[in-house]
Amino acid sequence: MEGVAMASIIVITGEQEGDYYPLGQRTNVIGRDEALPIQILDERVSRKHLKIRFDPENQSFHAVDLDSKHGVFINGTKMTTASKLNNDTIITIGTTSILFTLKDFADRKNALNHYKKVGERIRGTMLD
Repeated sequence: MEGVAMASIIVITGEQEGDYYPLGQRTNVIGRDEALPIQILDERVSRKHLKIRFDPENQSFHAVDLDSKHGVFINGTKMTTASKLNNDTIITIGTTSILFTLKDFADRKNALNHYKKVGERIRGTMLD
């Protein structure tokens, strides 16, 4: 499937740390609502908090805040408009952080190995 954009998210902090979700090219809504395919169990996350959508024309992914109560933060900055997601972007909703990556993984173990490598790079900059 060369040339086709793939992406995944990995929950890196919070109650569901280590959860991994391949995104495909559909629109994904993330929130506390149990009916959502990507449910985040965090009392500071709205029922429908964040949407990640794929733009087929530009082969890119974008995050959209669904008027959440506590907002969405991209690499530590509060999002005010739809934001293009780059590889290894940290998305924070409530007290939960999620790593967005343009990689697709065969399984959870490979996804977590990627997170560990990225985490080592990010840790230094987050503590500055």
